[in-house]
Amino acid sequence: MEIILYQYEECPYCERVRQKLKELKLQYEKVNVSYDREGPFRKELLKKSGVATVPVIKIDGKYIGESAEIITYLEKQFGKKQR
Repeated sequence: MEIILYQYEECPYCERVRQKLKELKLQYEKVNVSYDREGPFRKELLKKSGVATVPVIKIDGKYIGESAEIITYLEKQFGKKQR
C-alpha cells in the first residue's frame, strides 16, 4: 500500500496527520508543497482531492483532503489493527 502525504512542515494541520500516521505506525512518503495556493501543483491537488489546502493524502490512488477527514479515514481503516 502506498501512502503519500502532501504537506509542508510548518502546517499545524499537517502535523496532526503526521502524528496520526506515526501513532498507527504507517509508512508514508512526504511531498512538500509550496505555500502558494495558486501554484500549478496546488491546482492539481485541488482537482484530485477537492480542496486547495494541505494536508492531502493519497492512499492507493484515493485522494483525501482536510486533516479531520484524513484522520477519520486513517482511524477507520487502520486503527482497529493497532488495538
